[in-house]
Amino acid sequence: MPTLRSLARLLRYTPFHPQWLLGRRKPPRGIETAQGLLLDIGAADRWVARFLPSETQYVALDYPVTGEKFYGSTPDVFADACNLPVRDACADHVVCLEVLEHVVDPARTLMEISRVLKPGGRAWLSMPFMYPVHNEPFDFQRYTEFGLRRDLARANLAVDALVRPIHSLRTAGLLVNLALAGGIHQSSPVGRLLLLLPGAVAIFLVNVVAWLVSLVWPSWDNLTMRHDLQLRKEAGS
Repeated sequence: MPTLRSLARLLRYTPFHPQWLLGRRKPPRGIETAQGLLLDIGAADRWVARFLPSETQYVALDYPVTGEKFYGSTPDVFADACNLPVRDACADHVVCLEVLEHVVDPARTLMEISRVLKPGGRAWLSMPFMYPVHNEPFDFQRYTEFGLRRDLARANLAVDALVRPIHSLRTAGLLVNLALAGGIHQSSPVGRLLLLLPGAVAIFLVNVVAWLVSLVWPSWDNLTMRHDLQLRKEAGS
């Protein structure tokens, strides 16, 4: 019998998958114009590199414990995001996606991003907000928008754009589906067999209803799965 993970991979882009409402992974907006040196902190499988201009110098960095354990990372450099082995003001751009929740000192990581960026350099940052604990025990915190803005200001990083990429109703549906799937996953082998079919039906219904209603219902900014930000290191800082 196939495992739950293998079934999930087969159903990844169908409404039977608990994370279908996330949609397909997309690169940060504007990254396709990045020139010069780009440092990808928490690069995982280096997927960002596919969207960069061919002349961009791409450097992938990941943390050895989480990178190898969870993502099979093959970065150019294994290092700690709180202490980047990179000289000051050397990077034209920095990417740091879904990383801050996993570092011991996120404010320190933002300071390091600012340190390695050239004045006027851009950074793309994302962090989950309403999302379950994952990659345990290396999941340490969540930030509100205001916590992010506070620590970014302290790091002299200006926010050019902040986007909530997923409708609040889709966020709510995603959480319901993850709770359903998580309950199945934690059940006994017999329990999994009994719950798999009704769970799949429930997940399908939640996905479809949340998606349809989100087409006509206003989103609520206070309930979001993730914050996506485009940042800039101000000249002279």
